[in-house]
Amino acid sequence: MTARLDPRVFRLPVADIRRGFYTDAYFTRTRRVLLRERRHPRVLMQVFTRGDGIVCGTDEAIAVLKLCADKPRALRIRSLHDGDAMRARDTVMTIEGDYAAFAHLETVYLGILARRSSLATNVRRVVEAAAGKPVYFFPARFDHWSNQRGDGWAARIGGVAGVSTDANAAWWRGRGIGTIPHGLIAAFGGDTVAAAAAFDRRVPREVNRVALVDWDNNCVDTALACARALGRRLWGVRLDTSGDLRDRSVRGRGRASHGVCAELVRNVRNALNENGFRWVKIVVSGGFTADKVREFVKERVPFDVVGVGSSLLQARIDFTADIVRVDGRPCSKVGRGLRPNARLRLVS
Repeated sequence: MTARLDPRVFRLPVADIRRGFYTDAYFTRTRRVLLRERRHPRVLMQVFTRGDGIVCGTDEAIAVLKLCADKPRALRIRSLHDGDAMRARDTVMTIEGDYAAFAHLETVYLGILARRSSLATNVRRVVEAAAGKPVYFFPARFDHWSNQRGDGWAARIGGVAGVSTDANAAWWRGRGIGTIPHGLIAAFGGDTVAAAAAFDRRVPREVNRVALVDWDNNCVDTALACARALGRRLWGVRLDTSGDLRDRSVRGRGRASHGVCAELVRNVRNALNENGFRWVKIVVSGGFTADKVREFVKERVPFDVVGVGSSLLQARIDFTADIVRVDGRPCSKVGRGLRPNARLRLVS
């Protein structure tokens, strides 16, 4: 079992969290009432999930408790670890201590668990669907920049092979990866080969050369042109055809023939092989979901890597916290009694 992340990694706005700036008002008012009434019940707070998946954000939630609670060393926290499996209604964490000391933190730690677990679970579903083929994490452009650090960690817990920004990789001191964007091709007048050649000249050698080949909606010819220009330096080509278009090489009809479809991938693979470029890998991206990846694997579509973006941000798993004991006695809302989980581990 890996060590938990140091609370300092998260760069929490401790002063703002402590004063309740990010907290639902009823929790800050609850804390004010308790303090002014000099009421300090020792409670057992039980945090449970509302969905199946893998839990993530436990270390970050623990950091909130350790850095922002009153007398945090007096709290007794038990928790699953990031990456542990969970089923709906499973208890993922318990917090025991003076309720007045941490009542103002519930909004924050529940939000962390919901965001990170949702993303990690969505990533894991794509990774499992890919059946061993690498998955790249590309949703940074679809959400606020401030989410990138935590989202990247959740993606890593989910099993991605790479993330797109340095911020995504910050919590494990990694680096972002990426291919040539359409913007660079545009800057070279729409000449994909010229853009790829410039990328090859100017970018450090340890970066894989992956040419984006859908600019002219003619992926086969553009892939071959890039392969001839870069030779063995070309690691791969990326297919990112819009879902509104049908590539020139595709003969099928209907919506299934639009975008990065199975026929397009096979056409590019066959053309590369037939022209002596068997080493060139194929990266597919653009509108991929776990279901589409699973279908590609089932149909043995010859892709090597898949980049997944906005679909990873869609499905949600919520978390709820309930007091289930007060001063050693059962005390909970009807239907929300204690649900022990032997897999919880005491947090040091």
